[in-house]
Amino acid sequence: MKKVVVLGGYGNFGKRIVENLTCIEDITVLIAGRNLSKSSALVANLGNTSAAKLEPLVIDIFADDFKDQLAALSPYLVIHTSGPFQGQDYRVPIACIECGAHYIDLADDRRFVCDIAELDNEAKDKGVLIVSGASSVPGLSSAVVERYQNQFSTIESINLAIAPGNKAERGLATVEAILSYTGHPLNVFKEGRWQDVYGWMDSKVNDFGGFVGKRYLANVDVPDLELFPSQYGVTQQVSFQAGLELPILHKTMVGMAYLSKIGLVKNWAPLSKAIVSTSNVFLPFGSDKGAMEVLVCGKDNNGNAKKVKWTLYAPKGNGPYIPTLSTIILARKLLSSGNQSHQQETGAKPCAGMFELSEFDTYFDTLGIHYEETSEKG
Repeated sequence: MKKVVVLGGYGNFGKRIVENLTCIEDITVLIAGRNLSKSSALVANLGNTSAAKLEPLVIDIFADDFKDQLAALSPYLVIHTSGPFQGQDYRVPIACIECGAHYIDLADDRRFVCDIAELDNEAKDKGVLIVSGASSVPGLSSAVVERYQNQFSTIESINLAIAPGNKAERGLATVEAILSYTGHPLNVFKEGRWQDVYGWMDSKVNDFGGFVGKRYLANVDVPDLELFPSQYGVTQQVSFQAGLELPILHKTMVGMAYLSKIGLVKNWAPLSKAIVSTSNVFLPFGSDKGAMEVLVCGKDNNGNAKKVKWTLYAPKGNGPYIPTLSTIILARKLLSSGNQSHQQETGAKPCAGMFELSEFDTYFDTLGIHYEETSEKG
């Protein structure tokens, strides 16, 4: 039986990945983390209906003997969901390479994702696939751009936005990651050149339409900002913004960003737990509806101005499933004995341009998630 180790397997994203993998026969899923009671509770909750064998596993990725512990398990695949990835080194993917395991993570940290190719030669030598950033960005976002890029002779700008509902489950690691760069400079490709903007600033309102409507947005740091300009030959701008549904929370974050920008607060991340607890007071307000938007602008193949907008709508608090889908799709490919093409693919790379958008459709349908596409000329 192939062993799959899900690091952070009982966390906000890890538990959703484990839940999906329970449908696969002839695999063992090790729900891994530092808390045995949480891991065991998830095993008990899912075990009775699981086709896969589920086991709890106590392991600490920062322990001195982590590499030896992982090697002793002889895993086929390791899925790393234990963020925040900001500040993490490559101890986990390196340990996977050394013990001959494939590796997927949901990292959203720009440096962690973009620099993963440093391990490419080692991964190829060991015959394993190491993929970083198998999440909403750049996994899903790049699949959207891939869908439309052949309709353009030149892509001038790619603008991305995510707006979760206030009632969507908050992950501490995600909040900590955002707070780590709130008010700090982010290098982006804007107006045809690389320049700095500031995290969670440049606040604006975007109309997502549908049942989501208008939401506040501000600058967020993601790997797409670095990957997309060269990958898609963008000539003018790549931007990414996200926001909080409740104006009071969003504007508070903008104020926090300003305090950090002027140097009064060096880093908000150490206050993550307190900030999450405070924000939870507002959970009864707002909605459980979220959206994601990808706007591609440029020249069509006849040289005329063209604009394509792709908007994803997530109802009923299902937004937190979206960041897990790229990992689930890739994991299932690796675990499928009949799909030799993906088993033969080796090396280390960011998860950009690895999927067809249609590969997400079955999962969207199951979750009641849908997307709309609009195209304009001129």
